[in-house]
Amino acid sequence: MSQASQTDRNAGKQELLDPQFVRQLDRLDVLSRKILTGKLQGERRSKRKGQSVEFADYRNYVAGDDLRFIDWNLYARLDKLFLRLFMEEQDLSVAVAVDVSKSMDWGDPNKLDYARRVAAALGYIGLTHYNRVSIFSFADTIVDQMINMRGRRPIPQMLDFLSGQVGQGGGDLSAVCRRLALTLRGKGVVIILSDFLDKSDVNAALRYLAGDLHDVYLLQLLAPQEMDPSKGGIVGDLRLQDIEDHSFAEVSVSRALINRYKENLHNHCDELRRICLKRNMIYMQAETSVPFDTLVLQYLRQRGLVG
Repeated sequence: MSQASQTDRNAGKQELLDPQFVRQLDRLDVLSRKILTGKLQGERRSKRKGQSVEFADYRNYVAGDDLRFIDWNLYARLDKLFLRLFMEEQDLSVAVAVDVSKSMDWGDPNKLDYARRVAAALGYIGLTHYNRVSIFSFADTIVDQMINMRGRRPIPQMLDFLSGQVGQGGGDLSAVCRRLALTLRGKGVVIILSDFLDKSDVNAALRYLAGDLHDVYLLQLLAPQEMDPSKGGIVGDLRLQDIEDHSFAEVSVSRALINRYKENLHNHCDELRRICLKRNMIYMQAETSVPFDTLVLQYLRQRGLVG
């Protein structure tokens, strides 16, 4: 690798997570609304009883219980058998899926750049707490992935991976969610970062991730110009081209049309929120003009994703 390309990669990593922000991330952890247990012992505590270092409670011995957990000191005093119960420490699986379709590579601030930074922060938090972390990029299918990372060692590779993601292709959320459901093993938190502006059926797509296995968060990222097209200086008679499927539409941009657009966008976002509520998922929305550190340190904490 040339010195120039190495410098570019280091600059990309610096852009995603600066040292001052990293120190703040060290105090956070990814949370789950559900009791989610993994296969390896980590820093995640579940409410499942098992063998660990943290004592939880006693219960009466029942024939067939493991004799290793009998408290013989208590038996000597009370002449009765009691079983010691412990809180079992489990890891949490964290999967972050980043939409890299062409519609994401747009806006000021750019939606894809914003999504890569959010993914980097969530991945960093998960890895520093020894959760099993997987990062996916997707458009009309899974484009690339880094799966089952654990501990601090993969952090530089994860940042390189995210820095290298570029806008490409169209969107097909149904195909992506199906692939995610087939790839992810066991229970865990799934965070999807997207503008959710593709033409696929979101309700049908999310059914693949519904149920008790996955605690799903949708974070919809929209540019200020999408929230209010008048901020982008779009006026007059225009011939617009869809950035993903290249279809054309001729429009005359007026105040009435902008108001109708805003109403349609509002209805679309409300529908996303309704679908998530129905499927016991969390819907969140953020405009890319919101400072990145504010989104992670305040908004995501308020919504219970990190804490």
